[in-house]
Amino acid sequence: MSDRAGGRGTVCAAVAERAEPSDGPAVGGLEQLGAVADAVLYEGYLLYPYRRSSAKNRVRWQFGVLLPRDWVEADGPVVPGVSGSADSWYQRTECLVRARRTDAAVRVRMRYLQMQHKQVEAAEADGGHRAVESLRDAAGTAHLTFDEAVPREVDLAWSVAELLRGPCAADVGAPAGEETEALAGGAGRVVRRRPEVRARTTVEAEPLGEELYRLRVRTENTAGAPDVRAVRGDALRQALIAAHTLLGGDGVEFVSLIDPPAGLREQVRGCRNAFTFPVLGGEAPPAGTGTGATGSVMLSAPIILPDHPRVAPESPGDLHDAGEIDEILTLRTMLLTDEEKAEARATDPRAAQILDRVDTMPQEVFAKLHGAIRSLTPAGPAQQAPAPEADAPAGRPAWWQEGGDDGLSPTTDTVLVDGVPLGKGSPVRLRPRGRGADAQDMFLAGRNAHVAAVFHDVDGSVHLAVTVDDDPAAELHGWYGRFHYFRPDEVEPLGRADAPRPADPVHPSRPQSPRPLRPADGPEEGRSDGRP
Repeated sequence: MSDRAGGRGTVCAAVAERAEPSDGPAVGGLEQLGAVADAVLYEGYLLYPYRRSSAKNRVRWQFGVLLPRDWVEADGPVVPGVSGSADSWYQRTECLVRARRTDAAVRVRMRYLQMQHKQVEAAEADGGHRAVESLRDAAGTAHLTFDEAVPREVDLAWSVAELLRGPCAADVGAPAGEETEALAGGAGRVVRRRPEVRARTTVEAEPLGEELYRLRVRTENTAGAPDVRAVRGDALRQALIAAHTLLGGDGVEFVSLIDPPAGLREQVRGCRNAFTFPVLGGEAPPAGTGTGATGSVMLSAPIILPDHPRVAPESPGDLHDAGEIDEILTLRTMLLTDEEKAEARATDPRAAQILDRVDTMPQEVFAKLHGAIRSLTPAGPAQQAPAPEADAPAGRPAWWQEGGDDGLSPTTDTVLVDGVPLGKGSPVRLRPRGRGADAQDMFLAGRNAHVAAVFHDVDGSVHLAVTVDDDPAAELHGWYGRFHYFRPDEVEPLGRADAPRPADPVHPSRPQSPRPLRPADGPEEGRSDGRP
């Protein structure tokens, strides 16, 4: 599906040889990441209701955007972060790799979108053409001027020995191009133009110990901006969009930065990633098979993901909004009017594909979107249930029965942690689990917080809702009821159990700024009539 851009990996002048790409297991491992990598590539490409006129589709390309450096730094240097939601001119991936032999090959696949402007032109009487925003051809099909994108990917490969001798680099840009499509009945034409994208990827390895190396991959936009004060939409024409990197190899093993083996945690802390974050790809190993995670492939994406990310098998296709629920988004797309669907089809071919899939979706496929349970584990030998806590009512009905939640109060309940009863207002330090913890929770490790409430789940487990102390929006989140959730074994009590509690974090005073509209208080984006 992807167009190939650029050439094979070329090494710096100081290096005489390079590893040749092959069709071995490492290449196959990269292909296993295809569905997840494509989801990253097209995340936010076009959002519901998939129409050009929708306000949310007028501000696009939000992740992994690498623009010309002089444009990005027109007002000062960029501030690095692990998330790629901020515009930058470079990405840097650092991770640990094990290799028993220095002739082992490291493979790098650089992927991104190249912007392509689709211009509709109406035919003139003198044989010329005039640029227009929209046009219907002789068959009655509508065509709209819009910005599309072309997928690009470049495969590079070097041996560990080459990377140890010095940085190795290759051009990963894409050439300019133009295609013209005549419209039915001589009504006009569609012209697609792509400016050149200039970029370079540099790879190097740093020895850290026996058979252990830090791999560094840096991709830069090397173009110069014609106008450093141009609007973002114009600067995007020279950008790498949704840029991300796939790493694999022959005879190499990558180390998780989220859940590293105990002996490598210090080396992992030394990895510095900018505007991207690497996670292990492929299938997750069975639980309890080792201490610390390693794998044969890695995905470094501008969107923070957990190790071994995957697309839900029930999902029949990309909706370009991985943060949305497939079932809801599919239902809402089904309810678009015929006029709205016609505009979406004319906006972009990918929008047309989504509509075709939704309109023809079999009932059994749609039924699978309703949900799935993946947390069930095989039943083991019968174990004696632990004795209930002293303050837990005996003989409580099941959660689905009347009275199942009698006596439970999130704002007054407590849970015992290290001998300290924790409840609303208790100060804690966050200690998320290394294995199985949410990637976003890991960034809160070591931070101080206050318990807002104690919640009992239907499966009998307990979670603490907390607000982070140094979060500038903590008061606002508390007022809205938006919390971070941790298990009791993921927090460390601070202070005395009977220490006075601060002001109520669940229902603090109303913020001084005006309360934003809830979705039901205003019309949907891109519409003026408020209809769904």
